[in-house]
This record gives sequence, structure tokens and C-alpha cells, in this order.
Amino acid sequence: MTFTLATWNINSVRLREALVAKLMQEEAPDVLCLQECKSPVEKIPREAFDALGYRHMVARGQKGYNGVAILSKLPIEEVAAEDYAGLGHARHIAGRLENGVTIHNFYVPAGGDIPDREQNEKFGQKLDFLTHMRDDFFANRPEKAILVGDLNIAPREDDVWNHKSLLKIVSHTPIEVEHLGATQDAGGWVDVTRQDIPEGRLYSWWSYRAADWDAADKGRRLDHVWATPDISNAAHGSRVLRAARGWEQPSDHAPVFATFDL
Repeated sequence: MTFTLATWNINSVRLREALVAKLMQEEAPDVLCLQECKSPVEKIPREAFDALGYRHMVARGQKGYNGVAILSKLPIEEVAAEDYAGLGHARHIAGRLENGVTIHNFYVPAGGDIPDREQNEKFGQKLDFLTHMRDDFFANRPEKAILVGDLNIAPREDDVWNHKSLLKIVSHTPIEVEHLGATQDAGGWVDVTRQDIPEGRLYSWWSYRAADWDAADKGRRLDHVWATPDISNAAHGSRVLRAARGWEQPSDHAPVFATFDL
């Protein structure tokens, strides 16, 4: 079985319903994981997505904030929705495909602007969220699983436009990278994107503040696709759909794709 998966922080699924539909029509991933849906589940525009072949969905939503959804052409059943760090936020949903693959969709907290938990509660929440993820994966080692989402950390030097300039900027600080690495190690997760694209600068997010984001190219790779070792070697064809960042009224994130032969 070959299937293609995409992950995308959509920054409001209702506001950008047309962009989701465009991706579905033009790229047609079998499974599409969305973050920052900013919508109660019942107000996600299911009818439009159903009409495009995405008849299956598992999701958690909130009015105006957070929210995660897995839209699928393939049958999928919900298996988990954890409240990491006890924040009461809709930041995780997991579903299982009929082939037994479990897909985890995460939206890790951004962490505010100050990389100090004493001065910034949001930064502490981000670190606690990652610690909870780490402990969960350590206690329940995942198998035959894929983890995707906006993890809000660019771990490698070539995952950001300027490593030295961003060392004290939230999303690339050493403590965040350390926490993300510990989470990855606890689950034995393989970074599929970098397995397929091992070298070179690679970004999935460009700030709205940049008037000409494309030319400036001050990006960060905040969106990830991981897999457990039992299926990571079945992955190939990873890519970032950079063009989507330039669509009309875009999200500040671009979709990240991976294809698996299972």
C-alpha cells in the first residue's frame, strides 16, 4: 500500500477553506493533517472536504484557538486525544488507518517571545508539553506510527536562515532543541523529512512580517514528519510545498509531504 501524507498549519480552517480545497484538488494527499484549525469540530467545513473525497475525519477543536484535525480519503478511527501538560488545549489527535498505522497529529505551543520560563509562562508550558510527550513515548514506546505537526521548533542549524542570530529566539534555542531531541529519542522517532532530504537549508514557515518573504527567505523548519523505525525505511519522496506560502491570503506555514510504501 502506497499513501501520501501532508501536514499543514492552516491558521484557521474556516478562513482558509478554499486553500485546503486547492491542496486537496491539486496535490491530493491521501491523509491531510491540519493544525491551528481555530474552530470547534462541528464547524469544520466537512461537506466541502467530503465532496473532494476526504470522507473521514478525526479532530479536536476550540473556538478561535489551537485545534487539530486529520482528514483522510482512507478509513481512520480515533485512538487518542491527549491533553499534554494539562493545558486544556486541543493540540493532539491520533487516528489509526486500516493497515494498522497510527498517525499522531500535534500542535506544540509556540512558547511566546521570551525564552525564559520564569519571565514567560508560555515558554514554560511549551517545555512542559514536550516533557509530557517525552514521558508518554518512553512509557508507551510507539510502533508502526507516524508523528506529524507544527512542533514549533527548528532543531538543526540548516533548519533556520541564520543559526547564530536565532540561538536566543524562541523556536531555535538550545533548551527547546534539547527537549525536542529527548522527545524524539524517547519514541525512537526518525525524522523522515531529513532522512529523505539530508542536506541543505529547508524551511516550512516564513513570517507574515516579511513584506517579501520569498526573496528574503528568512524561514524556519517548524513542521515535521517523523516515523517509527519499523516503517521509516518505507518513506520516500518528502517535500515542502513552498508555493503554498504564496497563495492568496496564505497561512504562514507551507505543507510538508511524505510518501510511504507499506
